[in-house]
Amino acid sequence: MSSHNQFALLRQRRFLPFFIVQSLGAFNDNVYRQAIIGLLFYLGVSEAERSLYTNLAPAIFILPYFLFSALAGQIADKLEKSRLIVITTTMEIVIMSLAGIGFFTQHMGVLLVALFCTGLQSTLFGPVKYSVLPSVLRPEELTGGNGLVEMGTSLSILTGMIFGGLIFTLAGSHGPTVAATAVVILAVCGNVAARMIPRVDAGAPDLKINWNPLPESLAVLRMARKQKAVRNAILGVSWFWFVGTILTSQLPSYAVVNLGGEPTLYIFALALFSVGTGVGSLLCEKLSARTVEIGLVPLGAFGMTAFLLDLYFARAGVATAQGLSLPQFVHAPGSIRIIIDLVGIGLFTGFFVVPLFALIQSRTPRAEMSRVFAALNIQNSGFIVAAALIGLAASKLGVTIPQLFLALAIANAIVAIYIFTIVPEFLMRFLSWVMVRTLYRLRPHGIEANVPDEGAALLVCNHVSYMDALILSATIPRPVRFVMYYKIFNIPVMRWIFRTAKAIPIAGAREDPALMQRAFDEIDAALAEGELVCIFPEGALTKDGAMAPFKSGVEKILERRPVPVVPMALRGMWSSMWSRRDSRLGRMRVPRRFRATVQVVAAPAVDGHHTDAPALEAQVRLLRGEHP
Repeated sequence: MSSHNQFALLRQRRFLPFFIVQSLGAFNDNVYRQAIIGLLFYLGVSEAERSLYTNLAPAIFILPYFLFSALAGQIADKLEKSRLIVITTTMEIVIMSLAGIGFFTQHMGVLLVALFCTGLQSTLFGPVKYSVLPSVLRPEELTGGNGLVEMGTSLSILTGMIFGGLIFTLAGSHGPTVAATAVVILAVCGNVAARMIPRVDAGAPDLKINWNPLPESLAVLRMARKQKAVRNAILGVSWFWFVGTILTSQLPSYAVVNLGGEPTLYIFALALFSVGTGVGSLLCEKLSARTVEIGLVPLGAFGMTAFLLDLYFARAGVATAQGLSLPQFVHAPGSIRIIIDLVGIGLFTGFFVVPLFALIQSRTPRAEMSRVFAALNIQNSGFIVAAALIGLAASKLGVTIPQLFLALAIANAIVAIYIFTIVPEFLMRFLSWVMVRTLYRLRPHGIEANVPDEGAALLVCNHVSYMDALILSATIPRPVRFVMYYKIFNIPVMRWIFRTAKAIPIAGAREDPALMQRAFDEIDAALAEGELVCIFPEGALTKDGAMAPFKSGVEKILERRPVPVVPMALRGMWSSMWSRRDSRLGRMRVPRRFRATVQVVAAPAVDGHHTDAPALEAQVRLLRGEHP
């Protein structure tokens, strides 16, 4: 698994054309919006007219998200997705041709109508954008794929703003012609790339579309709230847009007033934030070991808060110098700290948002995926509008930009604590991620090839240490229900982690027959729901590093529900922390086996109808080899 690289997706047709389309779309949107601002300066309109546009344009662009997101989600679930992407990029050509007329005639009314249509086209494309990924990527690729998309979006927005802002500066009197030509050419390029996207089947081809936007908007919002983890992941993504909107909308004034720079210095500040977000998004796959690791979300939230707080203390007042060029600002006292803070905010923002997108994709049924993302777009729009209004109110009330950043840091901590309190799975995964990545070096083999991407399966593995379940969950892309001896399940602190992860405690027939029966019933119910269930058929931790014979419990499970069985083995755990090789006192210290290399090996699945405990034991022994 470690040999894989997310950038390999950029060489594959199932991903590359889609990546180009979404990146060009984000780039073109920002070229267009910045070119309109450039046109206003070119025409020499008054400051009041420019202010009117800068306040009116975002509202015009975002209005379609409120009006048509629910309809867009239904269409995206009903139609074959590559066809829909071609349709939306064809719309973009028409819309940008209208915008080109607006630039040629220098008619703001036409440009604003085209801006509304651009918002409509983005509304239709939005639910497709993220619902495509689970159909073309495997579960272990979701985090890397989303990281690439977020990186591409961040850098496209940044470069689009720069390019659009420079058109009239560099082209002068030819600015309207260059702007019109650029937006049309970019739209055509996006359409060409869209036609290379392979077929992606519709999620719900028989869906009957409700054309009434209000009740359908409420319906998709209710649909997105069915699963608590998905609901709060959506809340987290919307909060990301809230934080990003406040931060980026304040950067132009912050760069002049608090950093003492020239007006264009805000582009540098925005670049720091965008590059940080892109790098953080890309690092998610490495840090998560190619699983949907929502344990990164608390890390991202706390990191965002820490750097926002430091940004306030780094420059809490007005800059002492004014009119600094970029080199002068970089060499000014305290500037390096501010640069690090802006990059750090972006970096941890990437850690925060990418796993949330991957979680929504991995936990939402395919038939509802686009409508759930439509609900996300509706909620995002509300948070963006709220952020804009708060920023406007803060300026009217005399709140300084550093004070607004301080308030944002505090609010971010409160929202993060709220989300992690009502959905403890986020915090549980963070704690288990920290423990596993701190104590061990994991080397998975055969996981991606042999653990099924979907559907029920029973995983059987040797049992070496108290950390086995956390080790396996850190290497398997899908959520796993672990069956564990009730005394291990009840270990202090670990109990909270295991219970939150929906582990299934079990006892021997002589110890607690009722608990044993409940465990078998719960295992059967989980398999009936298409989940992965992992058992340790030895029934107890090894006391000497050797495997014990497999007990008959695995056969009882397969008698009731003969699902595929994936043999797995842990290598190197006996010489690591938390095995019984250490005494209880020894487990309380940091032994010399700290950061031991542990291998997790999986073999091809066997038919549950034609296997038994001895046969599975033999396969696990073969996988384990000479590696206790």
